[in-house]
Amino acid sequence: MRRWTRALAVLGAGALTLTACGGGEEDPLGAMEEEAGGAQDEGAAAEDAEAPELDQDDVEIFSWWTGAGEEAGLLALIDMFEQQTDYTVVNSAVAGGAGTDARAVLASRMQAGDPPSSFQIHASRALLDTWVAAGAMEPITFLWDEEGWRDVFPESIVEQVTGDDGEIYSVPVNVHRSNVVFANAAVLEENGVELPTTHEEFVQAAQTLQEAGVTPLALGDNETWTLVHTWEGVLLASAGPELYRDLFAGEADWTSPEVIESFEHLDEMFQYINDDHAARNWQDASQLVADGEAAMTIMGDWAAGYFATDLELQPETDFVWAPTPGTDGMFITVIDTFGLPEGGPNRDGTVEWLRLLGSVEGQDTFNPLKGSIPARTDADISQYNEYGQQTYEEFQSDELLPSLAHNSAAPPNFTDEALQVLEIFMSQRDPQQAADALQQAADDYLRS
Repeated sequence: MRRWTRALAVLGAGALTLTACGGGEEDPLGAMEEEAGGAQDEGAAAEDAEAPELDQDDVEIFSWWTGAGEEAGLLALIDMFEQQTDYTVVNSAVAGGAGTDARAVLASRMQAGDPPSSFQIHASRALLDTWVAAGAMEPITFLWDEEGWRDVFPESIVEQVTGDDGEIYSVPVNVHRSNVVFANAAVLEENGVELPTTHEEFVQAAQTLQEAGVTPLALGDNETWTLVHTWEGVLLASAGPELYRDLFAGEADWTSPEVIESFEHLDEMFQYINDDHAARNWQDASQLVADGEAAMTIMGDWAAGYFATDLELQPETDFVWAPTPGTDGMFITVIDTFGLPEGGPNRDGTVEWLRLLGSVEGQDTFNPLKGSIPARTDADISQYNEYGQQTYEEFQSDELLPSLAHNSAAPPNFTDEALQVLEIFMSQRDPQQAADALQQAADDYLRS
């Protein structure tokens, strides 16, 4: 039961609480059925989840890539796959909630024993602590060996898709950077402001912009993961990479001065956000920057795909970027992967899909549209715009760290607790209270 509960928790199936149920001899698939009723009560999306009818040659691909440059990248991959093989892709992308709705639908289908052929999932804890731990994924080490991928993917990425048994369970299709501040180039120039590199520079720039009648920082937190997303970059700036890692490893004090400072800085930054932040999502917030109504936004570089692919803005001319203040030389990674669910339809066709995702041509087709960079080290970087080329270079040189907001840095139950802490902080703005709550979550989930 414990293993299945973890899977549901990270997939956002709702407010299922992870409990240490024990009983290590239980059959995980049988336990999935026990938990099924609870998950199906969580959200209309899960209730309405039905697998499509598939023909013999269909390969069903499940993701939450329905907007911005991500849909364009996915459709380009599908077109390439169908041209190169005799298979047909059934695109079961689920819109809404920045993946939350999709994860609920996926959880409902997995527990019903009706998995898609392959599905999108973030690397590291999101993959390994859930579906791999639940025994719901087939190892694809054989595919990595056939394609020689161990030689072309960074070891740090391979580790994030490798289980405790030494088997590899998914194919990384991209790498996103989480800690980026994007800005409207014209707005900065008109107001004599440069992209801030420190928190103090951010406050100074924000004051100048605010006095000029421009919203300094665009935020869209009607999908509240953006709060954790924004804070994790601020935390990294205050803590530095070593303490950042130690915190999520359960080896450091969450009430330390560095953590307190991160919430103090976040409070200062949130004094300069748009009034309607709670009604907007990340794309809406990015649109404010694109339109010149706001100067900056802190977002992962899927925003670069949104600016360049959807809005046809020119990097370095229309929009500019930098690491979030205080994180130069540090790169918080968000890695999308696809795997091979046990019992999914059309195994042979799915293996060919995964083979395309891991190829140079597949990654160089998808990532320039998505706004991400390839996970491979031998990509044709000339196919990427200025943003992609700079990010690719920094990925090679910067210190790489996992993202909490995107389920890579910590177990899913700790991430859920952090989300609640940030929601409360947004209304009460109490740094000590937030740090104390995270310390309790660490005691419960990082040190158990």
